[in-house]
Formats: sequence, C-alpha cells, structure tokens
Amino acid sequence: MTEPEFTATGVRIGRRLRSLTRAGQVRIRGGRLELLTSYGREIDSAPIGEVRAGKPWFGSDDRATAEVDGRRYLLRLGAQGDDPSGDLGGGAGPHAARRFIEAVRRATGRSG
Repeated sequence: MTEPEFTATGVRIGRRLRSLTRAGQVRIRGGRLELLTSYGREIDSAPIGEVRAGKPWFGSDDRATAEVDGRRYLLRLGAQGDDPSGDLGGGAGPHAARRFIEAVRRATGRSG
C-alpha cells in the first residue's frame, strides 16, 4: 500500500446546504481523491486528474471546495480543539485547506 500524499481527519464535508459528515476524512493516495465518512464509508472518489480544488468566495481560511465529477463539496478542514503548535501531521487544522489545495494542484500538474 502506498503512502498517502494528503490525509485530513475530522473534516466536515457538505454539499450545498446539506452536511454529509461532521468528522470525515479526505485522502489523496494512489492518484485518487477519496472523501470518506467517519466510519470509513466512501462518500465520493475520483481520479485526481478529474478533481478541481479551490477556496470558496466567502468563508474562513479553514474551508476548501472540491469538485468531483461535477459535484461540488464544501470541506471544512479546521477542527475544533486542534493542536495550537500548528504541527498537525495529517490532521485537520487552520492550514489544512491550503495544503489540500496545493496537494491537488501538485498531483494534477496545475499551477496557481
């Protein structure tokens, strides 16, 4: 099994106004993006080349959007009670949204 390129746990994943999970997981590994519930059940996945990631127009720094096969997900990667040192490993936190967007762009070869 290959090492994941990006992992965040404790992620709130939603579509439009509906929350799909409050403590989900976001993983990029083996050339695929996986959105999982807190129990590890797959919400959605796709080859990383078909995924677009970005920041929502409005919102805090801990949020990112992921468009997977035409479906847009809002990811809140800043969990309450994070380690204040900022060294969160693969967990969620204030810089996890930026790291997620950069990981998707690196994997797809996009810049910007």
